[in-house]
Amino acid sequence: MTSVTVFGSGKMGSAIGSIFTAGGATVDHITSSTPDATVTGDIVVFAVPYGAIGDIVAKHRDQLAGKIVVDITNPIDFSTFTFVVPADGSGANEIAKLLPASTVVKGFNTTFAQTLADPSRGAVVLIAGDNADAKATVLAAIQAGGFAAVDTGALAAARELEGFAKLQIQLAMGGKIGGFAVIPAA
Repeated sequence: MTSVTVFGSGKMGSAIGSIFTAGGATVDHITSSTPDATVTGDIVVFAVPYGAIGDIVAKHRDQLAGKIVVDITNPIDFSTFTFVVPADGSGANEIAKLLPASTVVKGFNTTFAQTLADPSRGAVVLIAGDNADAKATVLAAIQAGGFAAVDTGALAAARELEGFAKLQIQLAMGGKIGGFAVIPAA
């Protein structure tokens, strides 16, 4: 049985936790009220703002070693709406540098929480990563939870996923869209 630790219990953390639970995984949450809790999951989800990653890594680096870490963050400074990572990189790649003993997979960052909370909406979760086994594990857990998932390639693709998410967030904040839809191939 898959076990998952989700950092964060906001809308995204709750929705993602529900997906994994629906797929038969055991899920625990580490929140701001339990920051020193032990990381027990084989899969660990960072469902927190990008700015919180440094503290999480500092406190839990040893516990994250050997784990699949799913980065859902979008490294955006919302006061200027600019990326806070190098233009040729991504938040996921920066996290991978901080956690060389972990396997980082980018995922869930292009889908809004309200879409993830309702499987009938047909959301497709996009993921990226360099380790085929880790991606297969995450894909299987997402699919077991009732969602389609697509492997977009290497972790370098996280840059495009984060750009896609930034555009989507910007348009949604401006009241122009409710989100983008990714339609699975027939």
